[in-house]
Amino acid sequence: MIKLIATDMDGTLLDENSELPGETFELIHALAQRGVRFVASSGRRYETLRWFFSPVADEMDYVASLGTQVYADGLLLDREVFSTISVMRLFETCHLFDCLHLALYDAENTYLMNDFSAYLRELDKDLPNARRVDDLPSPDVSIIKAAVCCDQPDQIMDMAYVLERELGDWLTFLPSGSRWIDVVPRHVNKATGLQQVLHYYGIDPADVVAFGDSMNDYAMLRYVGHPYVMENARYAVKQVAQRVIGTNAAHAVQAEMRKILEGLS
Repeated sequence: MIKLIATDMDGTLLDENSELPGETFELIHALAQRGVRFVASSGRRYETLRWFFSPVADEMDYVASLGTQVYADGLLLDREVFSTISVMRLFETCHLFDCLHLALYDAENTYLMNDFSAYLRELDKDLPNARRVDDLPSPDVSIIKAAVCCDQPDQIMDMAYVLERELGDWLTFLPSGSRWIDVVPRHVNKATGLQQVLHYYGIDPADVVAFGDSMNDYAMLRYVGHPYVMENARYAVKQVAQRVIGTNAAHAVQAEMRKILEGLS
């Protein structure tokens, strides 16, 4: 029996215009009424996710900022922050390569280490409250998210490898979209965040369906009993799928949610 549904946002739950289909709210509400928890698992920050799901924001749970912000039943379960030294080393490494542009995030602001023109606003990289800064934020600023924009899209995999080679003891690097590389503290990801939600509710991973499409979903998909992957997903992600469903443009996740709901009848 499915007891929890976890899903990525961009390229998965959101449509081709990065909007949330209206039917999603009624499905989340109906599933909650039947005892099935719904988790938004995303690179987006917690407050941004609550805004997306405002009609049902209090009926669901969140693995936000790629696992650094975890909320269940309205309670903060975990809040991971980047160490000051890891941010410093990331900043120094990005400076070695003219195609890499670092963005750092706290709970409310985005700090851009290069000119605005260097950053492509893509999917969840909307850079809210962005400010251009010359120096790293002070150590008393809690950095919960980092991302690197690569202005050479044909070099993104090479750059992800270089970053992993240079800083792999501290951080993990996950290509996202065509020009961005997500950065998370080592051993923090969507799976670790989801694990905490499941522990809170006493739910076994075997009773969980997860939906995803990109490499930052990989750990989460490997963790659950039922990994469902989008037709528009990256090749490697499809290889670990229990099922490959339709595209986000066709609202395939919503269709699967409805099937799960009907199965509870």
